[in-house]
Amino acid sequence: MGVVIIFILVITIALIFTTREKEQVPITKEFYCFGTILQLKAFGKNSEKAIEKAALRLTNMNDKMSVFKDYSEISKINFNAGGALQKVSKDTYYVIKKAVDYCKLSQGAFDITIRPIVRLWGIGREEERIPSEKEIEEKLKLVNYKDIVLDEESNSVGLMHESQEIDVGGIAKGYAADEVKKIFVKHKIKSAVINLGGNVYVLGNKTDGSPWKVGIQDPLGSQGEFVGTVSASNKSIVTSGNYERYFRMEGKKYHHILDTKTGYPSESEIISATIISDLSIDGDGLSTGVYILGVNRALELIESLKGIEAILITKEKKIHITSGIKGNFELHNKEFQCANN
Repeated sequence: MGVVIIFILVITIALIFTTREKEQVPITKEFYCFGTILQLKAFGKNSEKAIEKAALRLTNMNDKMSVFKDYSEISKINFNAGGALQKVSKDTYYVIKKAVDYCKLSQGAFDITIRPIVRLWGIGREEERIPSEKEIEEKLKLVNYKDIVLDEESNSVGLMHESQEIDVGGIAKGYAADEVKKIFVKHKIKSAVINLGGNVYVLGNKTDGSPWKVGIQDPLGSQGEFVGTVSASNKSIVTSGNYERYFRMEGKKYHHILDTKTGYPSESEIISATIISDLSIDGDGLSTGVYILGVNRALELIESLKGIEAILITKEKKIHITSGIKGNFELHNKEFQCANN
């Protein structure tokens, strides 16, 4: 009898450890969407189902908002610029409306009507080139977020002038990350990492109960080299950097973050801007504008926003950290120096 009890006890203990082991192994899915490689990683028994639902949702949102798909809602708005408003889905309307809010907040440093200028440069595509001053001057006349017409009653959007175009690529992934988080929470996932091509959202803690550590890319180093890490739980970490997409010509680097005032790549002292926030759409909407604004104006803006923090890295290897995140940032690369310790 004693042997039987011991045998049952051994089986029970083995089952407990087996269950724990299963809970520790994440379900991971990588796929191409939103013009980049996305990675979803979740722990828990509903992970596989949650990830599949999230992947479908992401594909659907990309179909609505990609400027590279002729049938997307964004493309329809652009094709009809200067004409009738276009009825769009709740997703697209919400993203455009939030984008306009951040255009205003950044005083136009972030502007989703920048698309005509982006087309000129073609950075990250086969047709990348340096446009003439005349070309830039002409296209800059089309850049003005105030020309976006929103009709909330009919969920419709339009542009006031012909040839104007919007591109929500600078904010759509933030919204998408928030939507994936909602799906995970609905499926009772308590620990997960949502990585949408640099837009990272960490849900809960790691399975050992400690916060996630998210690496901040060294903007002057190779891919995967971190200048430091941020400890976070239930937070979005979004970075805009000049290392993401660029080309070199005649010894000069031309990156993809274009200044809406000049039509040229931003020459702000900032080379990497990271926003830490509760909602990823906020981080996405702020990171580009903050990059262009420069250190002083960027810090002033972020410190005025509740629940939003920033890590700004400059050409001089100085790191500026807003007050609410200082205790959660750990510097790894001693070539850099925290400017406001």
